[in-house]
Amino acid sequence: MDLDLKGKNAIVTGGTRGIGRAIAELLADEGCKVALCARNKSAVDETVAALAGKGVASWGGVADVADIKALRAWVAEAAAALGGLDIFVANVSALAQSMDDDSWRRSLEIDIMGTVAGVEAAIPFLDQSKAGAIVVVGTTGAVEIAGPPRPYASAKAALVPYVKALARNLAAKNIRANMVSPGNVYFKGGVWNVLEENNPRLFQTMVGRNPMGRMGTPAEVANAVVFLASPRASFITGTNLIVDGALTQRVQF
Repeated sequence: MDLDLKGKNAIVTGGTRGIGRAIAELLADEGCKVALCARNKSAVDETVAALAGKGVASWGGVADVADIKALRAWVAEAAAALGGLDIFVANVSALAQSMDDDSWRRSLEIDIMGTVAGVEAAIPFLDQSKAGAIVVVGTTGAVEIAGPPRPYASAKAALVPYVKALARNLAAKNIRANMVSPGNVYFKGGVWNVLEENNPRLFQTMVGRNPMGRMGTPAEVANAVVFLASPRASFITGTNLIVDGALTQRVQF
């Protein structure tokens, strides 16, 4: 299926590894011009070069989404560099799991305020698009409890009503807003790979909880994100799409 993304302009935060990298690559494969940010300059440069190798214009910058002022400025710079903005993907997360004060603070600053600031900075540019789209990457931890309390899950849960409210309030401007919530996603250097190396027995236990007998891949999550960002999903807005291989047991009405 042609997703009608050729020539569109997209921004992806945290686009150098894992799910963010897969999203950036798929957008480029579909013909989008892509701007991305991360905190590591060498990773940004390598990813930008890889995207340019796909034959599309790409642009990157070093940005810490916890620095709200700098993030807003970067979004404006990226939109200008692209020549406009059609898609904004908020992907960055602190992935904080500990119950200490710093983990909660980082979750609030990065997962919540970093997402909100990025989205709000993007809206004036999306308003100029004929098919503006916002996609926020969440987690199944926001919709089903599995284990002890975690700042990561709680912070992501706070974004669900935010995205729904965006969808309602931006619909008249033809800007859609959706969320994609992955389950266990495995990639080299990711949290599950680290667990695999440090505690292989627990890792296998966690794999066994997945009904498909495996964890997901960044590409599988990217497929959902890019579809929702595309004009092919033109009447889908305000949804939280679960991509988990049937990991969660809740019934979604």
